[in-house]
Order: sequence, then C-alpha cells, then structure tokens
Amino acid sequence: MSNWLLRLQALDAGRLQGMRRGVEKESLRALPDGSLAMTPHPAGLGSALTHPHVTTDFSESQLELITGVHASSEACLQELTDIHRAVDALLGDEVMWASSMPCSLPTDETIPIGRYGSSNVGRAKSVYRMGLGHRYGRRMQTISGIHYNWSMPGIDNVGYFDLIRNFRRHSFLLLVLFGASPALCSSFVAGRDHGLQPMSSQQAPGCGTLHLPHATSLRMGRLGYQSDAQASIAASFNDLAGYAHALEQAMRRPYPAYEQFGVMNPGGEYNQLSTSLLQIENEFYGTIRPKRVIRPGERPLHALRERGVEYIEVRCMDLDPFEPVGINASTMRFLDIFLLHCLLQDSPPDTPEEIAALARNQHLTASRGRELGLKLERAGESVLLRDWGQTLLDEMAPIAAHLEQVLGGGYTEALREACARFAKADELPSARVLAALRAEHADSHIGFVSAQSQRARDTLRRAPLNPELQARFAQQARESLAEQARIEAADTLPFEAFRQQYMSPVQLEV
Repeated sequence: MSNWLLRLQALDAGRLQGMRRGVEKESLRALPDGSLAMTPHPAGLGSALTHPHVTTDFSESQLELITGVHASSEACLQELTDIHRAVDALLGDEVMWASSMPCSLPTDETIPIGRYGSSNVGRAKSVYRMGLGHRYGRRMQTISGIHYNWSMPGIDNVGYFDLIRNFRRHSFLLLVLFGASPALCSSFVAGRDHGLQPMSSQQAPGCGTLHLPHATSLRMGRLGYQSDAQASIAASFNDLAGYAHALEQAMRRPYPAYEQFGVMNPGGEYNQLSTSLLQIENEFYGTIRPKRVIRPGERPLHALRERGVEYIEVRCMDLDPFEPVGINASTMRFLDIFLLHCLLQDSPPDTPEEIAALARNQHLTASRGRELGLKLERAGESVLLRDWGQTLLDEMAPIAAHLEQVLGGGYTEALREACARFAKADELPSARVLAALRAEHADSHIGFVSAQSQRARDTLRRAPLNPELQARFAQQARESLAEQARIEAADTLPFEAFRQQYMSPVQLEV
C-alpha cells in the first residue's frame, strides 16, 4: 500500500470532524443595464472597515461577503446565503454581479477605490488600493472570486507547506472543473493587447463580448491577477522561513517602475504605501496562501513567523454564475477532498524550474483548458491534461469514501459529479457559459450575466431573511459604525508617522 493511503487510514474521526471551512465571496455591485454601480458602499451595510461579514475589496463598488468558520459545507453555504439576503435587501435596484469577470466598466481612473473612513488604518487601506490602481490598473482589480479558507487539526507548518506545493501542482484541475470565466466584456481590455476573439463576427470593434473558445478561467490567465513585476519574486513554498524571506525581500526592495509614482504626488496626496516591489504581503498574487488571523495592527508576515500557519486560503475559484451565491455545497465538499489529497500525497520540494513550469501550466489551462490534446509540463515531461487530471480524480476515490464513512453523505457524490463533468467537456461551467451566451443572449457577456444576476436575486428573495437574522444583521451594521468611530477617535499619530511605523521592516520580524 502506498504511503499516502497509509496516511489516509491514519486520519482518525476526531481530526476529520475537526475540519473547518469558511468562504469570502467578492462581487461587484451592478446596475440593471449591466454597468458598474458608482454609488458609495450602502450605509445600511455598516462600516466596510469593521463589519464582521460585509466589507469591500478593491473598489467601493465591490462587495466582499465573509462567512464565519464552519464544521460543514451546508452550514457554511447557509450563512453565505443569509448574508446575501441581508445585503440584497439594502441594494435597491442594484444586483450582485454573478460573474468573476466584471460588468461594463467606465474609464479606468473613474472606478471608485474603497473608502474606509478617516482613521489611520482606514486611510492606509485606501492608499494601498490607490497603489494597486497605479501598478496594475483599476480594471484588473475589479475581477472577483471565491476564496475558500480551510484547516484541519494536527497540521503543522511542514504539513501545510506540503499541501500548498501539491496544490500548486494540481490546481489546473480546479480551473478545468470550476472555471467559469471564458468570456468578458470588451470594456475590461479597452486599450490593451489581449489576444481574445470576438464572440460574434457582427460586433463592432471595441465593444461587445470577447472570449477564447477553449478557455476555462480568463480570471486566472494572463489577463487576470498576473504581474510581470511579481514574476521576479523567487518565492519557494518549501518551508515557512523561505517563503517569509522571499516576501520580506520583495517588501524591502525598491522597484524602479513604482518609484516613478512616488509615495506622494506633487499635490501631497498619497499614491501608494511604498515604492517597493510589494507594498504589503497581500499584494503577492497566488492560487493559494498560508494564513493566520492577525492581531490589531499586526503585519500578516509577523503573525505567520511568530505563531505559524493556521489555515490556507484557496484563491483560484471563479464565481459560478449558475449558483445563486456563486458556489454550492458539493463544490465545497470536492475542495475538502482535493485539499486532503494535496496534504496526503508525497510532496517533493519545489525548484525554480518547476515554479516556472507551473506558471505556464496555469496560463495554458486558463486559456485552453478544454482543448482536446492539450499537454502540460510535469517533472520535466509533457503529459496530457486529460490523463493527469483523470489520475488525480481516480486517486481521490478512497479519500471521498473515507470522508463519507466518517462524516456522512455527500462526498462520494461530489466526486462523482466532478468526474462526470471532467469526462464530458460540454458540462463544464466554462462550456455552459459559452453555450448560454450563444443560445440565449445574442453572444453578449453582459446580457448573460445580467440575467443570471437577476435570477440569483429572484431566487434569494423567494425565501427572504427571517426577522431574527435581519435584526441581528442590522445590529452588526450599527455596531460596526460605532467601532469605526471609536477607532477614528482613538488615533493620535499623524497619518505619515503611522504609515512609516506600519511599513517599517521591524514590523515583519519576530
């Protein structure tokens, strides 16, 4: 019997029952015509700085809904649904955009950046986003996704980094199975070289819908969260010390292109938090991150170094436009299976050569993942994506069976659904999106997603939030506004002194 199967058998019920998951779901606020809502974060949602379940991501127009930590996928999905219903009730005629790729966008400089009040920490969050806009463009930051946070008792730093390395090797399978962004509104790439194809030969240049015929997730490809500058960061995931060192060096190293912006503009307004390659840790893009809950004012890297990895954050999941809240319980259960597979399998150290190959695999899968005969790189050899993916799915069968035995139903069915999708490419979400665009929405990305967004809203409204939960949500909103006011009143440092203190390399050390 292989080593990883022995490790599986050794997983006792207590550890598996201790698995926890939570979801962070980003979504733009859009108007009925499919354009970006330019209104401020709704006051009834409370403070985006301090609310425990509702904040904004990059843009003032970009909601982020955050669940608590849950022992089951059903409980996690229920809370996400409840948050959706509470938010929807306060959006007026706006909808939560149901796709990872954005709605019709205005000019880049007019996309509103998130605002978090007058406190030093609130201003720092806005300045950081201003820096992202200067560095990568605001349009790129309006892409939305699902983050899946996962932990299990008994995993130390070594185990989490073993999991992360295997996840990076195998995450192409998640792009194939759950990628749902094969097309986009042309406003997203206005003025850029993009290599995409028009959905219709009838559409005028510069408007309409662009796509790639075999794409799975344009969000995770070269047009998404990618950065040539960050490609120079030699971040290995062999251990926490090496990973932390690579990020610290990137936050210490001045980057000439960003030095041109300066920290401030001539008028005294802030352009960014620093001129280094990374302003802060969260600027480093990736399909997965090691995470730990931080204390007030603490830098994430310091928390990781001092107290170790607490959970991992999966960052490569698209919003599913066919699901009312962007994800379902079956997908969460498959992620549990997938992450356990990554944890249990042997995980050799990564190398610079493998890291480069994984980046190429990701781009190929994002742009051509449903292409028959597509090959990826594995251990220096070329292998069919279909063969590699099927091998992984086959290896997951005993994991699903073990979870089913210990935790109850749903896991073998989640794997069966994934295998059925993988075997029939036209059932993959990316293929379904393109088929719906062609058949029902005159090749229009905006038309399709607008309809799905409205359908999701109607579905949620058929079972409105019960009065008790609605009252609790209103109370959380009031408390978050009071907490923001308390933080603002407690500030004593001028913002520049706060910025220098927070950005000091000493804050990254243990």
